[in-house]
Amino acid sequence: MSDLEKRKVREGLVVSDRMDKTVVVSVKTRKVHPLYRKAIRTTKKYKAHDERGACRVGDKVKIVETRPLSKEKNWRVTEIISKKETAESRLEQKE
Repeated sequence: MSDLEKRKVREGLVVSDRMDKTVVVSVKTRKVHPLYRKAIRTTKKYKAHDERGACRVGDKVKIVETRPLSKEKNWRVTEIISKKETAESRLEQKE
């Protein structure tokens, strides 16, 4: 197994893009409680490096774990899975 295959990968929604080359990605997970067998939904926010600044709030992205880039930033955006649909994009589709 190569080093790239061992890295953790997460999918989530961009909730903030106000920082330069950094986005905050909210990742939702679902786990089953070991004793009570109840499904628990959890949300965790990750700060991820966005080199090109292409991500916007509402975009669905894939992030991968990387070396520490700053105090809180250990993830990189690898791809934008889907863009958030805006009013402008809907107008372009109608034309």
